[in-house]
Amino acid sequence: MLEQQTDDFCDDLAGLEFATPVTHVYNPLIYARRAWDLYCRKYGQGHRELLLVGMNPGPYGMGQVGVPFGEIALVRDWLGIEAPIDKPSVEHPKRPILGFDCPRSEVSGARLWGWARDRFGTPARFFARFFVANYCPLVFMEASGRNRTPDKLPAREREPLFAACDRALLNTVAHFQPRTVIGIGKFAEDRIRAALPASTTIKVGRVPHPSPANPLANRGWAALMDQALVAHQNP
Repeated sequence: MLEQQTDDFCDDLAGLEFATPVTHVYNPLIYARRAWDLYCRKYGQGHRELLLVGMNPGPYGMGQVGVPFGEIALVRDWLGIEAPIDKPSVEHPKRPILGFDCPRSEVSGARLWGWARDRFGTPARFFARFFVANYCPLVFMEASGRNRTPDKLPAREREPLFAACDRALLNTVAHFQPRTVIGIGKFAEDRIRAALPASTTIKVGRVPHPSPANPLANRGWAALMDQALVAHQNP
């Protein structure tokens, strides 16, 4: 079911166009599809209590290996996922896709999956309750190689993109039937609230983003994550 949803999502995104300052757009659901499918087959079956939703891939995380918040060592050694990674159709010279050979580590992914490993021990215990997805699967880059997040796109580009991402999020929610959908950061929480129907009984919340750009996350993100989850489960 998730494989068909991925096909539909990629079809939805295929016709979108983005103008400067965006010069390159990567879709790891295409060139890293084998790793994404493996992640879904291993960990995306059945219902979940909590769905964690990030913004979009980082250039050194999912952008390299196709797994949300995909810090390479943890994806390979803890999640047990490794697969051949192809190249985007047009590759940015400053942001090459090296897949599991990429020497860079994504801090956000190291924090998120490191927290999951430390708190739950095994992927089976973590995924019995959680699934991690991204709202938008695309990586946007400027000529300099700078990452541009979806919220910084102009309205004429955001609106069709968000419409496609909203549809995909609703499909993901229907698949997992979670009791709670939690945005990793404010952007994701806002998009979850916008996508879900007003009549939903699903709880929506937010946990702090683990990015080093978030000053609070640099002072002990794991403890903040624990506190936020306790608050969501004990309103």
